Amino acid sequence: HYSGLEEAVYRNIQACKELAQTTRTAYGPNGMNKMVINHLEKLFVTNEAATILRELEVQHPAAKMLVMASHMQEQEVGDGTNFVLVFAGVLLELAEDLLRMGLSVSEASYIVIEGYEKACKKALEILLDLVCCSVKNLRDVEEVASLLHTSVMSRQYGNESFLSKLIAQACVSILPDSGHFNVDNIRVCKIVGAGISASSVLHGMVFKKETEGDVTSVKDAKIAVYSCPFDGMITETKGTVLIKNAEELMNFSKGEENLMDLQVKAIADSGANVVVTGGKVADMALHYANKYNLMLVRLNSKWDLRRLCKTVGATALPRLTPPTLEEMGHCDSVYLSEVGDTQVVVFKHEKEDGAISTILIRGSTDNLMDDIERAVDDGVNTFKVLTRDKRLVPGGGATEIELAKQITSYGETCPGLDQYAIKKFAEAFEAIPRALAENSGVKANEVISKLYAVHQEGNKTVGFDIEAEAAAVKDMLEAGILDTYLGKSWGIKLATNAAVTVLRVDQIIMAKPAGGPKPPSGKKDWDEDQND
Repeated sequence: HYSGLEEAVYRNIQACKELAQTTRTAYGPNGMNKMVINHLEKLFVTNEAATILRELEVQHPAAKMLVMASHMQEQEVGDGTNFVLVFAGVLLELAEDLLRMGLSVSEASYIVIEGYEKACKKALEILLDLVCCSVKNLRDVEEVASLLHTSVMSRQYGNESFLSKLIAQACVSILPDSGHFNVDNIRVCKIVGAGISASSVLHGMVFKKETEGDVTSVKDAKIAVYSCPFDGMITETKGTVLIKNAEELMNFSKGEENLMDLQVKAIADSGANVVVTGGKVADMALHYANKYNLMLVRLNSKWDLRRLCKTVGATALPRLTPPTLEEMGHCDSVYLSEVGDTQVVVFKHEKEDGAISTILIRGSTDNLMDDIERAVDDGVNTFKVLTRDKRLVPGGGATEIELAKQITSYGETCPGLDQYAIKKFAEAFEAIPRALAENSGVKANEVISKLYAVHQEGNKTVGFDIEAEAAAVKDMLEAGILDTYLGKSWGIKLATNAAVTVLRVDQIIMAKPAGGPKPPSGKKDWDEDQND
């Protein structure tokens, strides 16, 4: 029988283990998909841990620690969220074995925490030696595409070559000279129909909209952007106009028409031939836009408006005033096109040095396109990580097995009780190749013993061969299966921090109303007069 405190620690560990087990079967290219239905009854079919956790409402406070570590990895690196969850879950599972060895829970927790922190520090030192290569040229599409393979493969196994080429083209085309890459500058537009192989990259922006007026195509576009409705000005205060006869009524409406005519003519005279507005378009304004051959596009989202301004170099004007040359945006062509049966407006740059690129995704269902979009996000985030740190480590479980081997040797040299925790930390790394093997339908123990045997001979870059039918290994550096150094180091740090934080907790105290009898409700309406 455990005391109350011990019971709380084991309950915390159990909750975290269950959460990690959920995503463990989704790890790697052969990971199973999860069907998640969120509180709004929206359906998600994915094997990406970040999406699964975002849509799950995790209630247990200890399990929330793991979710927060996973979110932190998503914000910092943009990929590797499943690694954090699986690794932290296994660290806690192995810590439980140590806690059951006979020492008091508080004493054992202290030893485990100290051992884990030492081992984490050592793992990050060893990881530096495991860097096998670096990116030579981030502007070479072929090289970048080969480096994005691993990230995209774990989401879209079979389509990784095609998708990583698209992502590489989009990223390289907008990489600024300063090297500061912004993930938000790669937009995704999803249109149902055709197949994934019909997806393409456009330099510029694509909106699922129709044009408002008669003009549907403009070459060498000069763009005026307005954040206000394309309509006549309305006074702030209400005014009353007294009209005595028909002539006055005609003159009144004519004055309004003339005013609108002058406003639209002034915009056309400034040289603008495309007008983008963030509000409604009045019928009269539309009539004059057609008269002066202005192409009219309406965007309801202020974010889309801002991104468009960034793409074409325009300034959003708050009132219908003629734009100056500095305030106008420019792009090579603006045209209405039809993709499948969906009308889209394309703002296109011919040159490949624009500020924003759009990846046009085609697919048979919305769920499939959502999953492809998540694969694109992971690829784009991997590119951003490579602009920050060009170092790469071997994937496919090669790095993890080498870390496990070296940290076990380090544990042998430690004199105190924390050596047991250090060895368990090393053992936890085996969970990654184990998950890859299990999800591929191969005997995991056989794979891990083969990997250890090869690594003992000094082959640090050998990992699990996911495409072989039996338990086989191959050189990950030659196969081009590489992980980012930054992603791996952050993953190890965050998973260890999450596991240690959970182990430090021995009680969960929740602020809730105390039990006991409910207070008397009293008579309703006691203050009303009885004589009414």
